Amino acid sequence: MSISNSELLDLPASEKLRIIEMLWDQLGESSSEIPLPDWVEKEGLRRLSQMTLNPEIGREHQSVWEKIGSRDG
Repeated sequence: MSISNSELLDLPASEKLRIIEMLWDQLGESSSEIPLPDWVEKEGLRRLSQMTLNPEIGREHQSVWEKIGSRDG
């Protein structure tokens, strides 16, 4: 099956999300290396540097999940 860009863009949001989730899951199961743009690596290194210099700015994963769980919606 082939689908054009315009057909993808015309899909309802729920169908776009279903496709994104399917692709995301497939990427997660793949053993292939996923290329990242240079800016992603640079941003990761910048954040790592900030965390190394100021470890108190980070949060434990549990507190992050609690914050996410407390959001409305």
